Amino acid sequence: MAMLTDEAKKKLKKQQYIVVGDHSAVKTCGWTKNMIRGKGGCYKLKFYGIMSNQCMQMTTSMSCANRCTFCWRDYKSPVSKEWKEEWKIDEPEFIYENSVKAHHKLLTGYGGNKNPNPSDILYKKSKQIKHVALSLTGEPILYPKMNELLDKFNREGISTFLVTNAQYPQQIRDLKPVTQLYISLDAPNPKLLKKVDIPLFRDYWERLNQSLEYLALKKQRTCIRLTLIKGINMNSPDLYAEMIKKGDPDFIEVKAYMHVGASQERLERSNMPPHEEVKEFAKELLEFLPDYELVSEHEKSQVVMLAHKKYKFPDENGNSQWHTWIDFDKYNEMVNKGIEPEKMSYMKKTPPGFVIKS
Repeated sequence: MAMLTDEAKKKLKKQQYIVVGDHSAVKTCGWTKNMIRGKGGCYKLKFYGIMSNQCMQMTTSMSCANRCTFCWRDYKSPVSKEWKEEWKIDEPEFIYENSVKAHHKLLTGYGGNKNPNPSDILYKKSKQIKHVALSLTGEPILYPKMNELLDKFNREGISTFLVTNAQYPQQIRDLKPVTQLYISLDAPNPKLLKKVDIPLFRDYWERLNQSLEYLALKKQRTCIRLTLIKGINMNSPDLYAEMIKKGDPDFIEVKAYMHVGASQERLERSNMPPHEEVKEFAKELLEFLPDYELVSEHEKSQVVMLAHKKYKFPDENGNSQWHTWIDFDKYNEMVNKGIEPEKMSYMKKTPPGFVIKS
């Protein structure tokens, strides 16, 4: 039995997804298209050095254990606490090969100009995927063979960013190296988290806290993401800070809720905070997080990045520099030699123009 009904697949197709197998999906990010057009990259380029034109956005599970109010998914999307016995499990090799094909199919038509120009060059480079964002929709970590798929991405020289809603602490604990692992922290207390995320698990708060504890043990780069909904969860920075300290992330992304998709049926446009309010809330957070600094921002995405101060140290000339970018070649070399990459071993100096001037 497939996770998705034929009706659900048709609806996803209309929304420009390509369903892969029985439970995975690919959708081209708008920033991937923008970069191919020569219109700039997303915040992950500015914060971490990821080339948006070489990034594939996908998920390995359309099912989720939450019905988050701010999510663009509609409430007809599959939800489940566990991977149901009757659901098929596609093999990692199948998911990889068909996701790559789907990604390239979605980009058809963005190249082909006769005269060389920046867009054509960027399109040609997009043929080689260098990064995968496992964060499209659903809960990718629920896929039972995620570790095998991560091995495949590593062998292909593709870096991984994986986002989880922190309802599966054991899977987080047992996860193989991910270039950067994210936990979504959508509220600072159990009452508000229940309102915002509408979780299926009764012990959702305990699961979140245990997930944060396991996040703190990871040797690779980690990030906690806050999605701010104006009038709902933009409060109690002190309590957010307590939760963040438990997870001990390398980075914190504070971003605005975006009034898109099915979330428009549940929230108002007024719930989408302007960038300056997002930035101001991030500064309030810093009052309770002395080990972090505001490093960068991407106004079009309405997101700011805070980084742990250990990523700021003198360069060869003695000048203090941030090192938030990723040395992807170094990461790939280590992971494919059987050496577990450690976060400080594959960092890279952040270009001066990508850092907020203090």
